[in-house]
Amino acid sequence: MKHLPKHLRPRWRYLAVGTESWSDAEIGRRGFQRALWYSAGNLLGDAGSADADLTLLSFSHADGTGEAVVRVRHGHVDGARAAIASVSEVDGEPVGIRVRGISGTVRACEERYMRRATASSTQRDVAFEGTERPAAVRGDACDVRVESGRVGATTFDIE
Repeated sequence: MKHLPKHLRPRWRYLAVGTESWSDAEIGRRGFQRALWYSAGNLLGDAGSADADLTLLSFSHADGTGEAVVRVRHGHVDGARAAIASVSEVDGEPVGIRVRGISGTVRACEERYMRRATASSTQRDVAFEGTERPAAVRGDACDVRVESGRVGATTFDIE
């Protein structure tokens, strides 16, 4: 079977996506892809999500931070960005998602917008609300454990 000529092949755009969650959250590739498809289906409808064709090409998530490359058809970038922004949880874990940038090739997307060396988190006790509490510290972000669950804080919030 012959390949299609270049002018008939589908054109793609590649979105660099950053994710952030609690430090002990388990977020997998399948769950993230499922959340993307579900969000696109709800926001764009069945026909619109099929046209946009959001496909997860690469995904990594560890210690509460992650990144992904999402492939989208050329004319559907705005709808895809809206669908990605509407994802609020993956496999029951709350997650924050941000589109870092858009590129025409996977290589350019990875070189410009991806940080392969992410900062690791450390476990330590911090002073929060006048008492010592366990926390996972990642750069300026802290996940502090309190009686009712967890609180996201910065280094300015802790003593």
